[in-house]
Amino acid sequence: MTQITLKEITEACGGQWQGREERLPLCPENVVTDSRKAGEGSLFIAIRGERTDGHRYIGDVLERGALAVLCEEPGADGDPRIVVPDVLAALLAIGRYARSRFTFPFIGVTGSVGKTTAKEMIASVLSARYNTFKTPGSMNGQIGLPVTLMSLTGDREAAVIEMGVSMFGEMTRITDIVRPDYAVFTNIGDAHLEFLGDRKGVLRAKSEIVSGMKEDAVIFANGDDELLRQADFHRKKVLFGLGEHCDVRAVNVESIDGLAMRCRILAEDREIPVEVPAYGTYMVYSVLAAAAVGMTLGLSDQEIVRGMTLFKTVGHRSRVVKTPLYTLIDDCYNANPTSNAAAIDSMAAFNGRKVCILGDMREMGETSKELHVQIGRYAVEHGAELVITQGDDAEYMSRAAGDRGLHYSDKASLIGALPALLKPGDVVLVKASNSMHFEEIAEAIEKMI
Repeated sequence: MTQITLKEITEACGGQWQGREERLPLCPENVVTDSRKAGEGSLFIAIRGERTDGHRYIGDVLERGALAVLCEEPGADGDPRIVVPDVLAALLAIGRYARSRFTFPFIGVTGSVGKTTAKEMIASVLSARYNTFKTPGSMNGQIGLPVTLMSLTGDREAAVIEMGVSMFGEMTRITDIVRPDYAVFTNIGDAHLEFLGDRKGVLRAKSEIVSGMKEDAVIFANGDDELLRQADFHRKKVLFGLGEHCDVRAVNVESIDGLAMRCRILAEDREIPVEVPAYGTYMVYSVLAAAAVGMTLGLSDQEIVRGMTLFKTVGHRSRVVKTPLYTLIDDCYNANPTSNAAAIDSMAAFNGRKVCILGDMREMGETSKELHVQIGRYAVEHGAELVITQGDDAEYMSRAAGDRGLHYSDKASLIGALPALLKPGDVVLVKASNSMHFEEIAEAIEKMI
């Protein structure tokens, strides 16, 4: 089965095609929502957003050779446009159609922390036997998922789909697109509390994934998470974790020089020793999720071990860099209390003075101050000798760290102070919500000599 065509896209969303008919059998070379990435052969999706309106750039992308545009505004006669009343509604319809073209297993991955890492680990394991598709980066929402599914072709044999939400109802919309055969819950933590209220609200929002699953679907859930352990999804549930009550569990978990993780996986009569090139003993949960999925899909012990050796971290997630002066832990893609505590715990695997550079944990709602205070205290109680912060709410962390805390009002001042604050041999954790752009701090530390 080839990639989806313009004709299929137009019919799937009930759009009106106003370009030349000979273009309709063609397949987009890529599908983009960012006009800067549109070029020869692209399908550009003109989204009306809070900051900008994609319709403003239609002329530019067509001049650069875009194959077509999905939009709400008719253009000049012959313009290759698929015109619809509502682009977002059309995108959801196209996503549902794109998914319906395939019968191979779809594995949906959700949770508060570690979705991308679990997705990558599961895909690595399954790739030992199957030609496996995985969602790129964090294309995990109601815009990114339909765009991603349009690129799927029939040579694949399995798909691992990250599914992220921050509000009630979002998961219902995207599970209606993905229709996963299997679902993985990494954990339920204090994320998106501004919209979901508390951890029970988080579970309720994530559990909407079940509405898009058949009755014989399988749920894989973190058995060390009390809410997930007790949850009744009305589907077969396989628990993974460290507890003896888990169906797939790990023993002898250890970090190897902070750069890899080793454990033994136990499941009924199977015992699999694995070594994964990943930082942090908390990575064991992604390892166990991947092993559980792999076993269910028929992989041998040898295939599971081989698949895990293929794992690679993505972007600014748990990336360890040995610079000439420091050990940098670049984990600044996202942050919430659960992931911050796990990152602080994992610093213990390294020798050297522990320094935490922390930014705002966004979308924490009314409990934001209290949660930031808790992380500041947690850092010093678990070995941090210096807690450096930047951000309005992050200041509560440095205050809670007492005489070990320092706060800077802006990123430039913080970066400028680092040469005097850091010492050779330091272990430096950089972590904040993605919108804080702390990758700029991590990149500055990498360049220090």
